[in-house]
Amino acid sequence: MIEEPKLETSPLTQKLSNGGRTISVEIYRLEGETLWTLELVDEFNNSSVWDDTFETDSAALTEAKKTVLSEGIRSLIGPGDGKGNGEWQ
Repeated sequence: MIEEPKLETSPLTQKLSNGGRTISVEIYRLEGETLWTLELVDEFNNSSVWDDTFETDSAALTEAKKTVLSEGIRSLIGPGDGKGNGEWQ
């Protein structure tokens, strides 16, 4: 039987809100690994996962906050139906 890899979730995982919209900042890594993955999940359960990994969980959180400040939180909110034909809100 193949065991599923276990994820370690960073204590820095949190929600960020701006302009009445909220995203969940998910920071995690495979158990035993050193690099962190950043995933932002919107209120419709659409997610954006960074291709690059991060040396520290705080670096991943900093990247999430920079993205919200520079691109706006709306750029991270996807369609309510999960389809949207490539159109994000």
